[in-house]
Amino acid sequence: MEFIIRASRIITPDGERSGAVGIEDGVIVAVEAELDGPVFVDLADDEVLLPGLVDTHVHVNDPGRTEWEGFETATRAAAAGGVTTIVDMPLNSIPPTVDVPALDIKKATAFGHTHVDVGFWAGAVPGNLAELPALHAAGVFGFKCFLLDSGVEEFGHLSTSQLAEALATLRDLDALMIVHAEDPDLIEHAPAPHGRAYGDFLASRPRDAEQRAIATVIELSRRTGTRVHVVHLSSADALPMIAAARRDGVPITVETCPHYLTLTAEEVPEGATQFKCCPPIREAANQDLLWQGLADGVIDCVVSDHSPCTADLKRFDTGDFGVAWGGIAGLQLGLPAVWTQARRRGVPLTDVVRWMSSAPAALVGLARKGAIEPGRDADLCVLAPTEEFTVDAEKLFHRNPVSAYHGRTLTGVVRRTWLRGREVTGEAAHGKLLER
Repeated sequence: MEFIIRASRIITPDGERSGAVGIEDGVIVAVEAELDGPVFVDLADDEVLLPGLVDTHVHVNDPGRTEWEGFETATRAAAAGGVTTIVDMPLNSIPPTVDVPALDIKKATAFGHTHVDVGFWAGAVPGNLAELPALHAAGVFGFKCFLLDSGVEEFGHLSTSQLAEALATLRDLDALMIVHAEDPDLIEHAPAPHGRAYGDFLASRPRDAEQRAIATVIELSRRTGTRVHVVHLSSADALPMIAAARRDGVPITVETCPHYLTLTAEEVPEGATQFKCCPPIREAANQDLLWQGLADGVIDCVVSDHSPCTADLKRFDTGDFGVAWGGIAGLQLGLPAVWTQARRRGVPLTDVVRWMSSAPAALVGLARKGAIEPGRDADLCVLAPTEEFTVDAEKLFHRNPVSAYHGRTLTGVVRRTWLRGREVTGEAAHGKLLER
């Protein structure tokens, strides 16, 4: 073995244990009570060894909007937050990843600039139905679609009939469709967002819009048999419907995000557009129900939906929620944010690791990721679960110092991260580009 990591606390698929993890050629080869080898890394008494997190919802925005983020900064931030694998979203980059030439451009942009491993989603948009089989063959992990305006003109949204056609195509490929599920008609008839009051923005994205859109996704999945996944669920009202659909055999999964689990509408200050995202951060009572949805297994995983932008697009000059860009930059802070709340709620670290590592890895079929066990990649991170820190947006590795967590005290510091047995320091980029 190249080296061995010894720890009093290791999170494995079978629970927490003490012992040693042996690593050879970037792969975990043994997890035992004791191991012999030439090089030892001994963790401190206040440290826990976790599998690297897998974040399947990241907007890198590169190429085309690299000033918003970029592969170099996004993956450095990921590693600093204990994330060793990301899957990049197909929109906000130019060109969007809606055909194979665009995917090739995305890969060429990323090559040699990733500090963690990176895979890619493709887009399902009006007019690219014929492109889906070739994108699938090229190794994308699935397809992202919107049911309403995506916020960028180059990535159109699907009507109900277009979604049905796309799902029929993906059924034959056994491919996954991930859906931004908000109903366009309900949002069109809701009060238009404007001004500095967060409550007015919240009213513009009603819970019913998520519920109606998810009902549509469930019905079409039931009809076609195609696997579907609801991204960034913010409204807990949809949970009973999702649970019932699963009992009926509908192949649907769902994710939520750290900001929905840790931030609340009641605490958003006037004009604080760094909190704007779509669907929105909702009330504390709704947040409690999302945590219950995780505990009940209705919500499968927790991923960042890291959607950054430049500071000017957040319109801090006016604080107008109606015109500010919607998106939370949280890639580096997902683990401590979720763990801070989980700890307060008595939720064990093993659950957090399942939601943020093994479950998203399973969602996209990354069999070598997401667990500390023999045969998996030696993607690991060291967490100090009782150490507190106060978030300073200027000190994060994200390209732009805009954070809804700025000034918040969080518990859980990531001290070290390894990617396939090599420690990530930021000095060299050793990430690989992954295919399904």
